Amino acid sequence: MSESVLALVLLVVAGAMNGSFTLPMKFTGKWAWENTWLAWTIFALALFPVSVTLLTVPRLGEVYSQAGTGAAAVVAACGAGWGISQVFFGLAVDTVGIGLAFSVILGISTVVGAMVPLFRKGLAGTHSGLTVIAGIALVLIGVGVCAVAGRRREAALGTGPKSGRSVMTGLLFCLFSGLGSALTNLGLDFGEPIKQTAMTLGADPIWAPNAAWLLVMCAGCLPNLLYCLYLIRKNGTGKAFNAPRTGSYWLLAALMAFFWFGSTVMYGVSTVKLGTLGTVVGWPLFMSLIIITASAWGVIMGEWKNTGKTPLRIQVSGVAVLVLAIVVLSRA
Repeated sequence: MSESVLALVLLVVAGAMNGSFTLPMKFTGKWAWENTWLAWTIFALALFPVSVTLLTVPRLGEVYSQAGTGAAAVVAACGAGWGISQVFFGLAVDTVGIGLAFSVILGISTVVGAMVPLFRKGLAGTHSGLTVIAGIALVLIGVGVCAVAGRRREAALGTGPKSGRSVMTGLLFCLFSGLGSALTNLGLDFGEPIKQTAMTLGADPIWAPNAAWLLVMCAGCLPNLLYCLYLIRKNGTGKAFNAPRTGSYWLLAALMAFFWFGSTVMYGVSTVKLGTLGTVVGWPLFMSLIIITASAWGVIMGEWKNTGKTPLRIQVSGVAVLVLAIVVLSRA
C-alpha cells in the first residue's frame, strides 16, 4: 500500500471517529451539556494528550527547548484560540441554530485551515494547489447545501434558534468560531519546527506531530474548562455530578475523548504520510469526512424523522457534493 493510499485510509477512519465522538452524549441524560463537556475536556485535552505524547515522543523537554520558545508560543496560541472558539460555537448555535452554525463554521474552518498552509508553502499556483482549491470550492458548496437542509429540518421540527439575537450577530459568532476552529490545523502546520526537532531527537516521524498536538490541546484546555465551570455555576448544574447512576457517564466521556483525540492523532499521522501537502489536502478531506459521518448518524438516529422528504433529499445532495470533493482532493 502506497503512502498516499494509507494516508487516505487513515483520514477515512479519523473522519468516522470524529464524526461519531458525540454519540455517547445521548446516554448522559442526567447531566447537562456543561457536565459532559467538562468531563470530556479533562480526558481529551489533558489526560490523553499528555499520556500519549510522553509515550511516543522521547526527550520531550529538549524538543521544546531546541525548537525555540517562538515556535512553541505560536502553536500554543493557536490552541488557545481554538479553545476560545468553542465558546463562540455555543453562542452561534444558540443564535442561528445548529444547522446553519455547524455548516458556516466548518466552511470557514475548511477554507482558512487549508488555504493558509497552501500559500505558506508557495503551492497555490501549482497543479496540485489548483486541484486543492477546486476541492475546497466543492467542500464549500456541499457545506452550503447541508446548511440549507439543516435550516429546513429545524423549521420542520420547530427547533430553530430562540435567543432573540439578530442573524448578523449569529453569523459574527460563526465567523469567530470558524476562524478559531481552523487554528487546530494551523497549530499543526506552524508546529513544523517542533515536529522536525522531535524527529531529530529520536521520535518516529509518524508520532512527531504529537509534540505539537500537546501544546495545542493543553492551551485549548483552559478556555474549555473555564467556560464549562462558568455554565455550571450559572445554571447550578454542579449537583448533577452526584446524581445516582451517573458513574458510567465518566466512562462515556472518556469514550468521547478517545474517539475525538484518537481521530486527531490519526489526522496528524496522515499529514505525515501525505508529505508536503499534508495539512493542505488533509484538512478539507478531514472536514468533509466528519460532515458525511455526522450526517449518516443523524439519519440512523432518527434525527430527520417527521421533517418531510425535501430536507433529507437536500442533505443527501450536499453529502454527494462532499463525496465529489473528496475525489477531487484525493487527486491532489
